[in-house]
Amino acid sequence: MIRPGVTLGGRYRLEERIAGGGMGDVWKGIDDVLGRTVAVKILLPALLDEPGFAERFRGEARTMATINHPGVVDVYDYGSDQSIAFLVMEYVEGDALSRTLSRVGRLTPARTMALVAQAADALQAAHGNGIVHRDVKPGNLLVRPNGTLVLTDFGIARSALVGQLTVAGAVLGTASYISPEQAAGDVATAASDVYALGVVAYQCLSGHRPFDGATPIEIAMKHVRETPRPLPGDIPPAVRAIVERAMAKDPTTRWPSASAMAAVARQAASSLTTAQQPVAPQQPPMQNPSPVSAPPNRPQSGAARAAVPRPVSGARGAASVPTPPPMAPPVSPAPPQPYRPQSAPPANPYHPAAAKPESTFGRQVLVVLAVVLALLVLLCAGVISFLLRTGNGITASGSTLGHHSSSEAILRSDAVADEVSVTSYRLKKADAQLGRFRPNEGRQTL
Repeated sequence: MIRPGVTLGGRYRLEERIAGGGMGDVWKGIDDVLGRTVAVKILLPALLDEPGFAERFRGEARTMATINHPGVVDVYDYGSDQSIAFLVMEYVEGDALSRTLSRVGRLTPARTMALVAQAADALQAAHGNGIVHRDVKPGNLLVRPNGTLVLTDFGIARSALVGQLTVAGAVLGTASYISPEQAAGDVATAASDVYALGVVAYQCLSGHRPFDGATPIEIAMKHVRETPRPLPGDIPPAVRAIVERAMAKDPTTRWPSASAMAAVARQAASSLTTAQQPVAPQQPPMQNPSPVSAPPNRPQSGAARAAVPRPVSGARGAASVPTPPPMAPPVSPAPPQPYRPQSAPPANPYHPAAAKPESTFGRQVLVVLAVVLALLVLLCAGVISFLLRTGNGITASGSTLGHHSSSEAILRSDAVADEVSVTSYRLKKADAQLGRFRPNEGRQTL
């Protein structure tokens, strides 16, 4: 009697039943020798009645133990105890894909293709070792919490599958994923596993199996004779083509290998994931609490400089004053600095913007100098005019000169003596005393 607490093979202690299928039940157990958690699959007693089944199963389990792939469950041991045959495997934390589908109904195309790619890689590892799974279905695909997939439950004997089709409900799940050649009685090949994986993908995308029936035989015959219902209209054409080719009736028209199917499924999953990623809204640039200096500009005219706002932060050439962060304490701005034009000369020296700004102090000095010069000119002109008028008056009325005349008036009257009609007595007496000959001597005085 199988119940919790039973120990098989003297070391595998059963704890709880975690799954069941057409070949038997799966229990969670503890390896008392190594102290690790394992999965123990107990085969149905009816399978052991078939001649040679136990030996073939033991041989395939030994071959499976040689597969070293992260997507294939590890096989640790095989044994029998009191007419009970069991297989000890790696315990995988996660849910079977069948439970996920019963809970959510269907999966997105991107997730479906990602899981199909992992399952196809695991199948390729088995096919490379000459092992055909023969029972690919959602119940044998375990998905870990991180999204990785593990293929379990290898080793169904070739004669066991067809024999169980006559047992109502015994292998209903297997009949739903059986390939047409298997249902027709032919030997299962690697292409049969590709077909079964295509049926799994069909169920993930549509939420139902491609064929239903009252008995496993009826379901199996539909795989041979009928065409499945079309996939929903929201399935991308590339994904639809992958599934339809995998479920082709003729094995030669399916994907040539599990690795080829894995490649196209992974490419489809990648493209769908990229297309479904939302575009992040563009964030505004972060405010920098310190002023950002702008590149230096050419000197501008006075009107243009007046229109340019001066930096409040005191940094020369600041382009803008950033807004302080929220709840920041107010900061008193520094006094503005006067604008100083850049020293870089413009490209065109004759351009109006290239002219150096005039100094206000220089202009005031020039104006004062001009006014002073004009006043000096006017003053000199007035003095000269006054002197000329004064000299003419002395010449016209020489009688007024007398002894009270200034030396300057005498010199001026002497300079124009040839034009005066009356000769001074003082001048004649001086000439007689000196005895000099004067050119105008002998001139008669009127």
